[in-house]
Amino acid sequence: FDDLAAKDTREFLDGSARIALQIPKSFHEYIFVEQDPERCAELSKLKTDFPALASRIKPINDEANNYLTSLCKSFNWLREGRRAVVFLDPFGMQVSWTTIQAIAQTQAIDLWLLFPLGIGVNRMLPKSGQFPPGWRRRLDSMFGEPDWYSAFYETHKTPSLFGDSLEIAVKRADSSAISNYFVKRLKTIFPHVADNPLPLFNSSNCPLYLLCFAAGNQKGGKIAKRIAEHILKP
Repeated sequence: FDDLAAKDTREFLDGSARIALQIPKSFHEYIFVEQDPERCAELSKLKTDFPALASRIKPINDEANNYLTSLCKSFNWLREGRRAVVFLDPFGMQVSWTTIQAIAQTQAIDLWLLFPLGIGVNRMLPKSGQFPPGWRRRLDSMFGEPDWYSAFYETHKTPSLFGDSLEIAVKRADSSAISNYFVKRLKTIFPHVADNPLPLFNSSNCPLYLLCFAAGNQKGGKIAKRIAEHILKP
């Protein structure tokens, strides 16, 4: 899609690692996962730009879904007293639901996610309901179930030339409906999910991403959700 290469789209994606390192209250580790070797090498340069944090910065050249799933399953997070914040800023629809599930199952990780609302999902929902090969599988992977189809489409019957009737699928979902559906999905696996995800628009006022928050910890997540909802106010 053309939007993926647009300048204002890249502005949402570029710089998140640098911004994380500028947070006043620092973390024990900063793990930056990037599959592209050249971009991963660029992340390594952050050690020079932030010398005080150099020993904590860990660029990882790997596919993010694989790495995060493995990381989440590597520890007993609650028993070991581990906590983390994950920020997922995919360049499109690379994040799978199984990765989001793995994060939720730790019960110790808070998630910020740039959900590809307009830049991915809405573009992959043709008005006619006729999908190119692979698109429905990709959406199944994104939402973790095929039920999105009945939520986003309605079926109409129309008479054919031969006297019988044909079923025609018509898209009924707009950006708001897609947003509500994804938030509902997050609530099936996280105990606390911000109810006011923030849509991020391009210069043409088209929604590109939806900034979502979900907290994995049953006790502390309530406060985290309240703070996140304050941050997400437009």
